[in-house]
Amino acid sequence: MNEYNERSNGRREHALLSINDPRWGRGERNGGTQPRANESKRPPGGDGEGPPDLDEMWRNFNRRLAGLFGGKGGNGFRPDNGRAARVGVGIVIGVLAAVYAGSGLFVVPEGQTGVVLQMGRLTGTVEQGVHWRAPYPFASHEIVDTSQSRSVEVGRNNVVRVANVKESAMLTRDADIVDVRFAVQYRVRSATDYLFRSVDPERSVTQAAQAAVRAIVGTRSAADILNQDRDALRQQEVSEAIQRDLDRYHTGLEVTSVTMQSVAAPEQTQVAYGEVAKARDEREAAKRAAQAYASDLLPKAQGDAAKLIDEAKAYADRVVTQAEGDAERFKQVYAQYSKAPAVIRERMYLETMQEIYSNSTKIFVGSKGGNNVLYLPLDKLVEQGRQNAANAAGASNAAAGAAAPDTASAPAAVASGAPASGASAAAAPAAGSDVLRSREAFRSRSREDNLK
Repeated sequence: MNEYNERSNGRREHALLSINDPRWGRGERNGGTQPRANESKRPPGGDGEGPPDLDEMWRNFNRRLAGLFGGKGGNGFRPDNGRAARVGVGIVIGVLAAVYAGSGLFVVPEGQTGVVLQMGRLTGTVEQGVHWRAPYPFASHEIVDTSQSRSVEVGRNNVVRVANVKESAMLTRDADIVDVRFAVQYRVRSATDYLFRSVDPERSVTQAAQAAVRAIVGTRSAADILNQDRDALRQQEVSEAIQRDLDRYHTGLEVTSVTMQSVAAPEQTQVAYGEVAKARDEREAAKRAAQAYASDLLPKAQGDAAKLIDEAKAYADRVVTQAEGDAERFKQVYAQYSKAPAVIRERMYLETMQEIYSNSTKIFVGSKGGNNVLYLPLDKLVEQGRQNAANAAGASNAAAGAAAPDTASAPAAVASGAPASGASAAAAPAAGSDVLRSREAFRSRSREDNLK
């Protein structure tokens, strides 16, 4: 009886929990059979049956979830009091929270800079590596490439509508127009300024470059820019001017280089400028040729002048030495002359006549001799005539090849003031070595005779 009462109470509780079960009440009233253990408790889905029971599906899910976390399995009835549902919901919420928190992880590649914003406010910058921030919408981040080199071209063929001129046209100091085209290479130096203080970075660089180059071109004339100052336009001055303008507006950009593509006159005046440039090039070429000729000629002239000076000094020393020797000889002759004047006069007369006749081809024959057969040394006379002619030709060629006639005339003037014997020897270097040797031999014999 007690067993029957417990079974009845269990059925009533089960009926209360499964009031929406469409199978409830379908069994036999008089001790109807219960569903078997291996029979599926899901209502059949045949035609003519009601929709699936959501409560039964939820209970099945709770039973399976409880079995995964250590609950007792089985198909029997077990009240869970909502504990398994709370555990499942907690797990799902934990997984979602972990995924949401993990969405704040981000990676900054090499050569780039990350900018972190929290509720729209800048909190700082981070370098390469893995970093974490608060998930969206509490925080966000921006990654800026600070190592990439960017380039912008200035001076295209675009026409400015306001002035109806090309973008490359620039006004010079002398009110001329030149076309200047160049490219500016830059990179990001400050990621925060680049993101928040520059609306259009490329346009900022273009405007700063145009302003800087126009200011530089406006201080020079067209001739200087087209011919002399091209190096100045493409070097340090333009880069520094552009960088000053970019720093003034806090753009966060840094100019790395400026490449000057072309500096030319306008198309309408290029022919005239070409002729002027050609004439200028010809003038420079002639100037360089003249400088090269002068550089080649001056050392030669200086060398020839030094050579002539050295020869003149050597000649002067030789003449002075010879004059001193003649003066000393004259003193010695005078000493002997004072002892025997007649003998010395006779010897001096013979010496002079020998010197005079040594250059003559005539033969004098005394009539006092009784010999009727005369012997004339014709071969020696012919040889002596040839030698004298050759010496005279050599002397004339040497005189014609002298570069400084006034320098060459000075030694002649010095030689004309020397004593008679020295003057004759200096003025007639072509007298022949035989005459000089005979003269010296005669002098030595006269000295020996005087000494005796």
